[in-house]
Amino acid sequence: MRRLAYLLEKEFKHIFRDKFMPKLIIMVPIIQLLILPFAADFEMKNINLGVIDRDGSALSKRLAEKSGASKYFNAEMLGPDYGAAMGLIEQNLADIVMEIPQDFEKDITNEGAANVLLSVNAINGMKGGLGAAYLNSIISDFSREITETSEPYMPPSRLQTLTEDRYNPHLSTKAFIVPGVMVFLLSLIGGILSSLNIVSEKEAGTMEQMNMAPISKITFIASKIIPVWIIGMALLTIAILIAYFVYGLFPEGSFAIIYGFAAIYLTAFTAFGLILSNYSSTAQQAMLSFIFFVMLFLLLGGIFTPISSMPVWAQNLTLLNPVRYFVETMRGVYLRGCGFADLLPQFYTICAFAIALNIYAVSSFRRNTD
Repeated sequence: MRRLAYLLEKEFKHIFRDKFMPKLIIMVPIIQLLILPFAADFEMKNINLGVIDRDGSALSKRLAEKSGASKYFNAEMLGPDYGAAMGLIEQNLADIVMEIPQDFEKDITNEGAANVLLSVNAINGMKGGLGAAYLNSIISDFSREITETSEPYMPPSRLQTLTEDRYNPHLSTKAFIVPGVMVFLLSLIGGILSSLNIVSEKEAGTMEQMNMAPISKITFIASKIIPVWIIGMALLTIAILIAYFVYGLFPEGSFAIIYGFAAIYLTAFTAFGLILSNYSSTAQQAMLSFIFFVMLFLLLGGIFTPISSMPVWAQNLTLLNPVRYFVETMRGVYLRGCGFADLLPQFYTICAFAIALNIYAVSSFRRNTD
């Protein structure tokens, strides 16, 4: 234990003697949590809507006003020239053009039905698809209002739909993104620091001295993992405070579950960084290798996009991704108040990753230095 204590002292001195590294360690979680949740907002707003009203009736004007009153659209009344409106779409100045045809009010009055043409700028498929869905919903509400006001008597058996949004009542995408960003920053800091650990010893020429020192390989690996683990837990605390004071997010579940899972997850991810460091000859090689793998982990971890929306082959790949299980844990505790019993599958899987990666970190270090 005394030898391990000396090695830990050496590692902390090595980290904090660098004037830039401590600043980077503190600034990364702050910047990530203050910028990413706002940048990765999947709620589509400020959709540019152009309206062509060829009818000019009271009913068509009412539909145009109802569409423009939505918080999702920036509506603009266009002239009757459909070609000019399509030119706005081609110039990316309009996302959707809604054309209300001539005799719109007459067709509704006489036939009870009328057509509305939507031309969608589908270059950005997500924005165009959601914008069309929002506008279709507005048109459906408008049609229902017309039907209700035209009937002299509303039957008492009319059905109404009551919607209750569970776990995220305000439908805030930040409540979905912020727990994932916490996992992102722990993965980033834990992986970067650990992937540079052993390779920095190689570049400094001190690896030969460490090999001659009377310490076991397990003790040496532990001395590399524990400082990163302590720093990661401190950053998690900072992230939890930012999530509360900036976004008003407070976990519905237990802090003990968050810190317990984070401790095991950090042990697994720092071991993965050490594996990359074992097989790298330079810091540049270690960093590029880590960036390659961490991008795959994060894209297939469900941080920004739901795993259920991925192709089947990609969903199968996520089963081998430790990030996925910690993201599920964080969102389960923060939003649904999951207890330990609810997260047993994630717990067993993260533990399995931690054990396997640490065993491989020790064995690969042995092969690389003997």
